[in-house]
Amino acid sequence: MFGRVPKKSDNTRYYEILGVSKNASQDDLKKAYKKAAIKNHPDKGGDPEKFKELAHAYEVLSDSEKREIYDQYGEDALKEGMGGGAAGHDPFDIFSSFFGGGFGGGSSRGRRQRRGEDVVHPLKVSLEDLYLGTTKKLSLSRNVICSKCNGKGSKSGASMKCPGCQGTGMKVSIRHLGPSMIQQMQHPCNECKGTGETINDRDRCTQCKGEKVVPEKKVLEVIVEKGMQNAQKITFPGEADEAPDTVTGDIVFVLQQKEHPRFKRKGEDLFVEHTLSLTEALCGFQFALTHLDGRQLLIKSNPGEVVKPDSFKAINDEGMPIYQRSFMKGKMYIHFTVEFPDSLSPDQVRALEAVLPPKPTSQLTDMELDECEETTLHDVNIEEEMRRKQQQQAQEAYEEDDDMHGGAQRVQCAQQ
Repeated sequence: MFGRVPKKSDNTRYYEILGVSKNASQDDLKKAYKKAAIKNHPDKGGDPEKFKELAHAYEVLSDSEKREIYDQYGEDALKEGMGGGAAGHDPFDIFSSFFGGGFGGGSSRGRRQRRGEDVVHPLKVSLEDLYLGTTKKLSLSRNVICSKCNGKGSKSGASMKCPGCQGTGMKVSIRHLGPSMIQQMQHPCNECKGTGETINDRDRCTQCKGEKVVPEKKVLEVIVEKGMQNAQKITFPGEADEAPDTVTGDIVFVLQQKEHPRFKRKGEDLFVEHTLSLTEALCGFQFALTHLDGRQLLIKSNPGEVVKPDSFKAINDEGMPIYQRSFMKGKMYIHFTVEFPDSLSPDQVRALEAVLPPKPTSQLTDMELDECEETTLHDVNIEEEMRRKQQQQAQEAYEEDDDMHGGAQRVQCAQQ
């Protein structure tokens, strides 16, 4: 009847396409297909070939006879005619059976289905969360299609055309702006809330009260992976508010990194500030630095090394993990500043002169020194000094401009 029995071939690919195990129930298959199909639909920018593969895999596995043949003999058996052939249905028709209407697809399947809005939530994370990775459980409320009336809003499933908008869902109001001038404004009909339908009060669904949707609490597990960036998005396809004849939008979490008291992040690298005393900068230093994962890093200078102010040192592989390649890490940069003493005693000066390289000898003769005038150095905040001078110049320019206007007026009066 079926012809020859083909040799056994791969019988796991369809399950892998849907992301389910081989013992998945029909409900598991439906959930997996629905989620993946929304994500990969061509009208949402998805891959058309992936969309077709999902539809074909679901078509086979949702049919008990085809699934049994596939589990025993694999994909080749279906291609050779067992179980009714492998031509399959139109992938957009299979998608429409889930969401009640055509979602476009580039053909004349009827009116293009409206897509619901995405819901965007900010998600605050610490730098430690982005370094180590974490999972956050969030409880959200959303609207889902009423299960009692299947989104019809009525017990009988019937509805009437809204008399206020004649079923269009929109109303036009006219505003008179002046003689022979009017303005037309379009807005959703208040009577039907833009649906174009009304439901008899006695026929309203007792569960949703005619609203077609009911609120539902849902807990989402948001997985923050190692190396994710500030402002990166984590998307849950098809988890936003449901509505009749509407493709459900996505819930999108946008990561917002909280400022860290010690570390600054720039891409894959970490930056940290450290202040050394003059003695440490000249004679060597050693200190422990607590990393984002709690490890203590020993930071020390090389023997005889002098650290100059405003210099940087780097430690390889101690920066941020690289996203989706967490076994690789960037660098950690340490920015050193050197703290100088405010003053030195004569004894300290003599002691330092004895060990430090000698000062450059003066090129001035005694006679030249006698001809020089003595000066006194003062401490100054250069930023404050420049700001004060700018304010002074602006004030002088204003007064000069005011004097010119006043002089012109006096000349005018004299001429009169």
